[in-house]
Amino acid sequence: MQNNITAFADEFGNSSFDFQTQGSHFIVAAVICKNENLEKLKTDISEIRRKHNFQTGEMKSSGVGPNHARRKRILEDIAKTDISIYAVIVDKKQLSSKGFSIKKSFYKYLNNLVYKELYRTFPRLELYVDEHGGNDFMREFKVYVEKHHERNLFSGSDFNILNSKQSYFIQLADFVAGTLGYIFDESKKSEHSDEFEAILKPKISSLNFFPKEFSFKEFQDTNVDETFDPKIAEVCYLRVQDFIDKETGSDQQKIDQINFLKLLLLFQRASIRNRYVSTKEIFNHLNQSRHENLKEEYFRTKVVGNLRDRGILIASSRDGYKIPSCSKDLDNFINHGKRIVIPMLNRIKTARDTIQLATGNELDILNKPSFNELKDLFDK
Repeated sequence: MQNNITAFADEFGNSSFDFQTQGSHFIVAAVICKNENLEKLKTDISEIRRKHNFQTGEMKSSGVGPNHARRKRILEDIAKTDISIYAVIVDKKQLSSKGFSIKKSFYKYLNNLVYKELYRTFPRLELYVDEHGGNDFMREFKVYVEKHHERNLFSGSDFNILNSKQSYFIQLADFVAGTLGYIFDESKKSEHSDEFEAILKPKISSLNFFPKEFSFKEFQDTNVDETFDPKIAEVCYLRVQDFIDKETGSDQQKIDQINFLKLLLLFQRASIRNRYVSTKEIFNHLNQSRHENLKEEYFRTKVVGNLRDRGILIASSRDGYKIPSCSKDLDNFINHGKRIVIPMLNRIKTARDTIQLATGNELDILNKPSFNELKDLFDK
């Protein structure tokens, strides 16, 4: 089966969380066209460039800037072309973890999110991006897809991302992404924003806003992992959500636990294969809101261990931590406990047997009320 659509993507915004000098949103916009209409679209873009006096320069949103009347005229002609618009719109102010202010962490989260959203909507797609100039995210996104997309994971999958030599199409994507910035970004919005949105509305197939109120239904509906088990995922999700809803963050331990669980939820909804979040990533995020950096022993016992004691299921592996969403995750959870519990029980049993043997069964080290549970376990 051949791909019958092609997309050209560009970005608006940056990784800065300095909202006094930088924008509030990061946007990735994809202009989608049926392959049979690509030549006609190229001709239409050429005519738009000629009509609006771009001459030999690029048709870029930044070149039009706050000249709202000119932007409106250009958008009216773009709206006549045979395209559809798909975009992921991230409100940086709503990202709960300060760790996202680290550029690497922010782009890593976006890579997961944009890939998941595009792939589940367009599993067979050739996506062209501009790797040049200031497109930091697009360069990293191309590398990310090339590294992580498994072509045999889903039957018939053929999600390709290529460097674009078709500059006219990328210029169109740039103009659309920039215009979405003028519609949604707090530093760009104006009384003209609604008008821009109304012009583009007939061409918009989907605007995906993040973060948004996270429900289990949304998580289930957007999941494309073959191993996903809704029964396991729902009970684990509800326990996490119940803890977050009820706890007030009255002390540092509770704050760390709430932030940890929120972080797992954020990465779980962004990842196409519900990956584990590494301890390093978790620490990078949690340490942004702490006066002192986390200690590993404290994190394992007081954060993760205590949450597990409260009945919250957290799977762990060499790759990190995640909220279970399939039977394999529960296997990892049980194996983690087994590696700790069984050796400890064996040591206790060996010590008990040794003392009983040496004293002719006169002394049982478990013969105290506080050890009744262990004694009952061994005597069964």
